[in-house]
Amino acid sequence: MQPQNSREIRLKHRAVGLPSASDFELTETPVPTPHEGQVLVRNSYISVDPYMRGRMTEQKSYVPPFQIGEPLTGGAIGQVVASKSASFAPGDCVQSMYGWREWYACDAREVQKIDPTLGPIQSYLGALGMTGLTAYAGLLVIAQLKHGDRVFVSAASGAVGAIACQIAKAKGCYVVGSVGSEAKAAYLTQELGVDQAINYKTTDGLTNAVAAAFPDGIDVYFDNVGGAHLQAALANMRQFGRIAACGMIAQYNATEPLPGPNNLGNIIGLRLSIRGFLVGDHLGLHSQFLGDMARWHGEGKMKWRETISNGIESAPDAFIGLFKGEHIGKVLVRVGPDEAVK
Repeated sequence: MQPQNSREIRLKHRAVGLPSASDFELTETPVPTPHEGQVLVRNSYISVDPYMRGRMTEQKSYVPPFQIGEPLTGGAIGQVVASKSASFAPGDCVQSMYGWREWYACDAREVQKIDPTLGPIQSYLGALGMTGLTAYAGLLVIAQLKHGDRVFVSAASGAVGAIACQIAKAKGCYVVGSVGSEAKAAYLTQELGVDQAINYKTTDGLTNAVAAAFPDGIDVYFDNVGGAHLQAALANMRQFGRIAACGMIAQYNATEPLPGPNNLGNIIGLRLSIRGFLVGDHLGLHSQFLGDMARWHGEGKMKWRETISNGIESAPDAFIGLFKGEHIGKVLVRVGPDEAVK
C-alpha cells in the first residue's frame, strides 16, 4: 500500500569544515501524483559521494550548490510505481539523480531504465554505474593505461579506487594501493589481488613507502586524495608518467587553503601529464564499460563491496562517514524495498 508521505533529507546549514548531523534535516512531504509524461518512483537505494561536500558550500563549481531548505540530490536506484509515459511501466527499475528522498515524480526523460539481470540493482550506483565508469575512463582514457604499467591508486579500498585497482590488474599491470587501515590493506591484497597495499596511517613517511613499493617508479597514478599522496606520487613518477586527477578528498573539508605539493617541478623534468576529469564527459563509453565489467566479473577479475546503511534518516551519518574512512567500497543507503513495488 502506497504511503501518503515521503521522507527526504534537506540542507539546513552550509557546512563549515567536516559536516555534522545538524547541517541536515529530515522532513516529510506528500507523495506526489505523476502528471502526463511523468513517472512516480519509489527509491530503493541512494548514493552518498564525496563530491557532494562541495555542493554544500556556496561556491562556483562544475555543479551548482545545494540550496538551503531544499532536498539534496544524488544518484538513486528505484522502481516505477505509476507511469503516465509509454516508455516505462510499473515495476521497471530506473536510475536517476533524485536521491536523498523516498519517493519522487519526474519527467520520464529524467530517469534511465536499468537491467536488473546484470547484477543487484544497487550495483548500478557503484561498480556498474558512474562509480565504476569513473575508474574505467580515468585509467583507460585519461591515463592511457598500458599493459605492464606500474600503477599507484590512492583511497584504493573506496568505491572508485577498488575498481581502478582491479581494472589495472585485469590489464596486466603491477598495482599498489594506499589505504588507511590494516583491514583495508588485507581487502586489497587478499580479496582483490592487488600486489601491495600501503597503510598511510602507520607508514614511516608516505614518500619513502611509495618509493619502496615502486623501486622502478610509477607510470600511472590514479589520484583520489591529493595532498601528501600527490606529493609522494610526484616524487616517484617515471619519465612521461601520467596522473589522472579524479578527486582531492584530503582538502574537501578544509576551512582555509592548504599548501600544495612542493615538488611540482618534477612535472617538467619528468615530462609528466596531469589531467583532471569528470565522468560525465565519458558517458559514451558506457556500453563498452558494461561489456568489459561483465567479462571481468565472469572471469573472477572484478569484485566489489558495499557499505549499506538502512533508512533515509541514516543518510547524513553515512555521508559524514565518508570523510572519516569508516567504509570499504561503495557507500549506499537503503531507503526502500529491493523487490518490485506493487
